[in-house]
Amino acid sequence: MSEQQSLIRFGQRAIDLGIVVRDADAALGFYRDTLGFVDEGSMPMPVGAGGTMHRLRCGESLIKIVAFEENPEAKAPRGGIPGASGYRYFTIHVVNLDEVVDGCRDAGARVVVAPVEIREGVRIALVNDPDGNTVEFVETT
Repeated sequence: MSEQQSLIRFGQRAIDLGIVVRDADAALGFYRDTLGFVDEGSMPMPVGAGGTMHRLRCGESLIKIVAFEENPEAKAPRGGIPGASGYRYFTIHVVNLDEVVDGCRDAGARVVVAPVEIREGVRIALVNDPDGNTVEFVETT
């Protein structure tokens, strides 16, 4: 078996994820205040349309919460992960799944799938952010 060469030479060990939201305060309440992502500040959007990018650190990854001055006309389709093609969820690996889900529920977030074991030693939960985007939490024991 040959070793496959990657086209990418990585500059960091994580990805940055941009999420366009309709209500920045609600999104920041979920990602920053409930989940505890570290606020690295805000900046004007660097490309047209006017708006603000709020930068939040999740481990080594950067979650960019983007709110435009005028909400985009189109909304992401509902229906959870199988509801449409395209980016539908992202995963955060945790060591305290029950506590995370309880904290989300207590903050008013919709828990789509309560903690469940999907195979031996692996539990997941799915939670919607205020815009209905799905965040998967995975705990491996």
